[in-house]
Amino acid sequence: MKAEIISVGTELLLGEITDTNASYLAGQLPLLGIDLYWISQVGDNQTRLVEVLKRAWQRSDLILITGGLGPTEDDLTREAIAEMLGEELRIDPVSEQRIRERFAQRGIEMAPSNIKQAAVIPSAKAIHNARGTAPGWWVEKDGHIVMAMPGPPGEMHHMWHTEVLPRLHQRATGAIIFSKTLKVFGLPEGTVGELVSPLLSSANPTLGVYAKADGIHLRFTAKAQSQKQAEEMVARGEARVRSILGESIWGTDNDTLASVVGHVLAEKGLSLAVMEYCTGGLLTATITDAPDVSVYFRGGLIPYSNEALIAYGVDAKLIYDYGAISTEMAQAMAEVGRLRLEADIGVSITGVIGPDELEGKPAGTMYIGIDSNESKKTIKGNYSGDRFRVKRLVTVAALFELRKMLLALD
Repeated sequence: MKAEIISVGTELLLGEITDTNASYLAGQLPLLGIDLYWISQVGDNQTRLVEVLKRAWQRSDLILITGGLGPTEDDLTREAIAEMLGEELRIDPVSEQRIRERFAQRGIEMAPSNIKQAAVIPSAKAIHNARGTAPGWWVEKDGHIVMAMPGPPGEMHHMWHTEVLPRLHQRATGAIIFSKTLKVFGLPEGTVGELVSPLLSSANPTLGVYAKADGIHLRFTAKAQSQKQAEEMVARGEARVRSILGESIWGTDNDTLASVVGHVLAEKGLSLAVMEYCTGGLLTATITDAPDVSVYFRGGLIPYSNEALIAYGVDAKLIYDYGAISTEMAQAMAEVGRLRLEADIGVSITGVIGPDELEGKPAGTMYIGIDSNESKKTIKGNYSGDRFRVKRLVTVAALFELRKMLLALD
């Protein structure tokens, strides 16, 4: 089965938003053994959208469309599909009722324009949207399947997993493709590539090395006649990589460092506090992205001046003797944060975000402190890039080092 993805929206062409829907669906199709051949982006123009749809119809068996299902005049996906297939739109009573009920539940008066979201053509079946007002479409005609889904990622992801994926599972044929990603931190991309180079020449499973915001990702992809065979092939490759990279591997697939660290903290019954001097709360915000964070996270202290450090309880003499950007300060902040918030473990970040140097230290000089009753640790790092990149990198590094320390605890 040949598949094609079409992302609809002028905002995509203007660079106002990133097309995450296409990349998400591209990662889902191999799991069904479906080959993706093309990805297109088109603006909110019916003539051009019909042109793209006709081209997709000629060369693809499965056409996945995201976007253009809203209630406004420039939401034209339904109209374009109808024109391409030569069918007339009509209002589906069930979809209309669901839309009206959703607005009533929210206590919002529904604008008349929302009725267009209930429109379908004879070849289309409306797909329930549990997260929004715009139903999707499932169209089967002349050996083709056209699936239209809403543009907001939260709505699209939910519809894909609950409505679309089960239907495609029934139709997908051929080999199974299974992928697994190993996530690495603390090693440069080139070094990782060299260490796993013997596996890069494998044709099945294949191994790709990718630089990401949270480190280096190694993605195994195996093709086999059964799910079990594919998983076994990937498992053998994973075992070899783990024997090479060891503790540099911190997670797999959908893991985040925040969720991995949170799991270990909860499992060990430990609590965590943060004090971050120059990252503006990014570490605290990242930690709170994990589920059930209230079980182990006491909170974050976010000073942004020497006066604030002193107010939180850092010794003024320490600042005078060593400065706010130092190993000594990182360790003191971790301890003060832990004690002040009555946590088992304290983590701190201090450094120079840039662009100018501070206290004689160049931009990108960062210190991480970790403190507990059992151990103390400081790590110095030098990161390049703009302010946001430096903050993001040191945040990832702090969580990675915290995970290492936690795993070493008895």
